[in-house]
Amino acid sequence: MSISPFFQHLRSAYEAEIDDLASDSEGKHMLPKKLAERRKELGFLLSMLELSPEMVAVVFHQSFRFKSTSAMNHLISHESEDLPGWDSISDSVEVLPAARPLISQVLQQPAGAWFMSVAAALEYMYGRPDSRAAAHSEDDEDHEDSDDDNREDEGLDEDEREARVREQEGAAWMVEQGFDHKD
Repeated sequence: MSISPFFQHLRSAYEAEIDDLASDSEGKHMLPKKLAERRKELGFLLSMLELSPEMVAVVFHQSFRFKSTSAMNHLISHESEDLPGWDSISDSVEVLPAARPLISQVLQQPAGAWFMSVAAALEYMYGRPDSRAAAHSEDDEDHEDSDDDNREDEGLDEDEREARVREQEGAAWMVEQGFDHKD
């Protein structure tokens, strides 16, 4: 699977958005409540479709089911300017009923069809630990601990592996922001 640099960058930003919404400052799980609030703000967020698509795409978190992994893998290999529109991929994506009015609202925007492809791709990558791990290893091919990490992951279930990947990516993002790596 080949993930374009466009989606590699957006994937990290999207995951950071989801992580930010996941809990409050006291560590309480707040994702459903914060997603509901963000969905109510869609009218305002539409102005950011092209500028910060990852911030708007979170309104569609957990709203898609993907019928064709090959179609989605093909989608995430594209750069922004070559991205197929929503009409060409919508048959590969099942939209949950609650999200349909939101999609209709987005598709009324000039960049709406492009954005919906971006949103579907981001959610697809978020839901696939193997794509995050593949992209993570592409970003950090010279990372010395990857074999050790893989051995440590062998006894974990999928949720635990996914949590570990998120923790590692979060730590890498913090280092990129200038913070020291936590051991």
